[in-house]
Amino acid sequence: MLNDEALERIKAFGMSNQMLAEDLTRIETVYGIDLGHSQAARGTVEDIYYPQFDSEVRKESATMAKHYELFYCLEKSIRSLVSETLETSEKIEHWWASTRIPPNIKNVVQERIQKDLDAGVTRRSTDELDYTTFGELSTIINANWEIFGGLFSSRKAVEKVMASLNSLRGPIAHCSALAEDEVLRLQLTVRDWFRLME
Repeated sequence: MLNDEALERIKAFGMSNQMLAEDLTRIETVYGIDLGHSQAARGTVEDIYYPQFDSEVRKESATMAKHYELFYCLEKSIRSLVSETLETSEKIEHWWASTRIPPNIKNVVQERIQKDLDAGVTRRSTDELDYTTFGELSTIINANWEIFGGLFSSRKAVEKVMASLNSLRGPIAHCSALAEDEVLRLQLTVRDWFRLME
């Protein structure tokens, strides 16, 4: 039978373990990361089916995930920049309906929205700008250069960088591996984008 000192040590160990688990949960929540300590996350579809994929495909997907994450952040930030700049210049919240957006882009966006609705899926967004490509964002910036010109160092450079991003987006969005040269091109293009605003 355990003596009192041994029982106290076991209790202290249990309490320390519980406090550590709570700290890990708090860190995961605050920083939006998964440290893998929670059993609740186990048994998901990913845990059950992911191991059935070829190990090379899983390895490639892990590499491509960081490129997708970079693209996601970049595309969202560019759309936000376009939206905020137009909203500020137009002094209206619903600038999409203004003459600032070329009619052909409005039409293409409406077709994409209708395609979502016809497929019976949830719309990807209530913001029309989320249905635009890099090429269309470039057209919007170019068509409103009197507003955006103060943000960027060169109109031609914006067109070049946006065209490069539009080309690089294809393999990332359509689950193809980026060649080594294209990874480098992506890194340089992202640097170019931020350099445009210096």
